[in-house]
Amino acid sequence: MISTSGISLRYGGRVLFENVNIKFTPGNCYGLIGANGSGKSTFLKILSGELEANKGEVIITPGERLAVLKQNHFEFDEFEVLQTVIMGHKRLCEIMDEKDQLYSKADFSEEDGIRISELEAEFSELNGWEADSEAATLLNGLGITEEFHSKKMGDMDGNQKVRVLLAQALFGNPDILLLDEPTNHLDVASVTWLENFLYNFENTVIVVSHDRHFLNKVCTHIADIDFGKIQLYVGNYDFWYESSQLALQQAKDANKKIEAKMTELQDFIQRFSANASKSKQATSRKKQLEKLTLEDIKPSSRKYPFIDFKPDREAGNDLLMVNGLTKEAEGEAILNDISFTVNKGDKIAFVGLNELAKTTLFNILMEEIKADSGDFKWGVTTSQAYFPKDNTPFFDGVDLTLVDWLRQYSKEQTETFLRGWLGRMLFSGEEAMKKAHVLSGGEKVRCMLSRMMLSGANVLLFDEPTNHLDLESITSLNDGMSNFKGTIMFVSHDHQLVQTVANRIIEITPKGLIDRQMSYDEYLESEDIAALRKEMYN
Repeated sequence: MISTSGISLRYGGRVLFENVNIKFTPGNCYGLIGANGSGKSTFLKILSGELEANKGEVIITPGERLAVLKQNHFEFDEFEVLQTVIMGHKRLCEIMDEKDQLYSKADFSEEDGIRISELEAEFSELNGWEADSEAATLLNGLGITEEFHSKKMGDMDGNQKVRVLLAQALFGNPDILLLDEPTNHLDVASVTWLENFLYNFENTVIVVSHDRHFLNKVCTHIADIDFGKIQLYVGNYDFWYESSQLALQQAKDANKKIEAKMTELQDFIQRFSANASKSKQATSRKKQLEKLTLEDIKPSSRKYPFIDFKPDREAGNDLLMVNGLTKEAEGEAILNDISFTVNKGDKIAFVGLNELAKTTLFNILMEEIKADSGDFKWGVTTSQAYFPKDNTPFFDGVDLTLVDWLRQYSKEQTETFLRGWLGRMLFSGEEAMKKAHVLSGGEKVRCMLSRMMLSGANVLLFDEPTNHLDLESITSLNDGMSNFKGTIMFVSHDHQLVQTVANRIIEITPKGLIDRQMSYDEYLESEDIAALRKEMYN
């Protein structure tokens, strides 16, 4: 078990945490959430001992081992991959090193023999004989196959290093596991493997993630950072979000009778209890949910941007025809004879292992680069708005306030109108006069979304729009894309966004397209498609 007593942290005059008392118990997975800048990663560092609070203490049950997903990707460059994973268990590595030193001694004494006996007993107790196979199993589950296990970490690319460091954190069955954005750089198969691993993990997990689907799959509780405090809630992210919205609505409706509020709460809890995806979690969660009272459900102070795409006119039936698009870079095929037709009302998620292929396709369709061969034709009634993966050219060296930046993309030029739009995207008051080039990553994304909304386009293209966004903005973007009446083509690693928005999946493989009119979950669960994917990638 890990808990805090009176934890407080201030940076100058800014209070990040104030007298936080919280307990995390075994058998539960806690999703730590909060607005950008609220201190999620900072709190994990306090729990791990990497950062010291101004006041208070962290209490860990004596003898329990804590493991952390390391963020320094260069720390283990001199070590082999398999060895790096095993180094996640510090005590086991100490035993192995001491054993090696003793066994290599030329003048092996009786005292050495006694010490070796003690070390061997502890080594066996820590499951040391299975260390190599356990580490290999973790690596394989995360997509690092055996051919890489003996390579140096310095020879691995960034995505591979992240997976190895995740395996390191998971190694040796730690009592307490702290994970900061563990799904970053993982493919769908690896994320699914991690979800299953954490579901079956019987100790304590505290995780920070912007992946709502992941939080919903693994979390038994949500720990919400708000007003410098951390409040625990039973249930997954969706339960927290909908209950906080329910509480907000009930707080606004002060005249509603208490009986009606209780009925609404009970109906809400019953629906969530019935929809729990895992039986073990569902049983435990249902018992705790049934004990909830109106006082336990609190409105959140979070602010959600208002994202609403409205086309100026409806598109006709001819949307887009793509014929034989081919593109190479440095002698390697990125797109190979790609052909497809986009129909009215399609919301297409483009998936596949090759990130460059998807970005290249979108850049060709928006005429930012040219294909080597093939062509495409947009329907005459279509208008397009594009959210590129790299928005740097829109902001670097641009010495404009946000009002003037947005004015470039608006037919209506008045400051009152533009400030209204910026206010919807959480840039109110003096925030609207900030310089565009000093914005954070999330603020730039919100500006780019404002630009798209002002366009009035009836076809929207998004390349990884959730990057840099907090959960509140992701939720609002998800709603905006779901409610849009036009056509959408998009790329995203956000499982919930793809599942709730897309009605068609196109996967770009080395041997052509897999194109299916179905939801993302149906696509992933189809045995026929799994067999086809295997064939297309081999």
